[in-house]
Amino acid sequence: MLEGIEFYLSKRVGRAISDYGMLSEGDKVAVAVSGGKDSLTLLRILSERRKFVPIKYELLALHIDLGYPCQHPKILAKYFEGLGIKYRIEKVDILKGKTRKDISCFWCSWNRRKALFEAADKSGCTKIAFGHHKDDIVETILLNLFFHGEISAMSPKQELFGGKIVIIRPLAYVEEGMIVRFAKSAGFPHEKCSCPNSLTSKRTKITDMLKDMEKVCPDVKTNIFRSVKRIKKQYLL
Repeated sequence: MLEGIEFYLSKRVGRAISDYGMLSEGDKVAVAVSGGKDSLTLLRILSERRKFVPIKYELLALHIDLGYPCQHPKILAKYFEGLGIKYRIEKVDILKGKTRKDISCFWCSWNRRKALFEAADKSGCTKIAFGHHKDDIVETILLNLFFHGEISAMSPKQELFGGKIVIIRPLAYVEEGMIVRFAKSAGFPHEKCSCPNSLTSKRTKITDMLKDMEKVCPDVKTNIFRSVKRIKKQYLL
């Protein structure tokens, strides 16, 4: 039986799954596990929910090893085995012949996502679950607005390649703070493999800005999240 913060996490995940029709009977879902708190929380919640939800689905923990100098693959494999969850680890050495100045968020994300799609397809998965949470979605809205001059978000459910692959984000209603609190007591692997550009990225700047804004408007993230659902077309250019 789920208790405490895990109960509230599962409840919000369940609401997002229901609101966006993320899961169907017999789905085989690849959970993209980077090794961070977000993806491990998602894996844990989806695994626990299988014990009581009416929809039956399979899970495959899918980790893409991009060649960063850390021990994630071995540590994660041991963790997956302990949970009794099937897993697949794909080695993609995208750093070979590259320097730090060659590495950007877009470049890294594009290569990782390509490897995820290919590995999920080989494993017979039709859905890929990402650990993006509410904060990620809000930050993406602002990134697109500030740096790309467009109004767009990170969709909780997105069909690609004519529906061959469906991306789902069950943590869409979960704020990062709740995940941080859960991770402290969840017994996740503690090894951390940091992005070399994590402190200087545009997303980090947006995160810092939102923290400042919350001091003035505590509901700022919720307001931004809701804004893309409440567009007043008569006031658009």
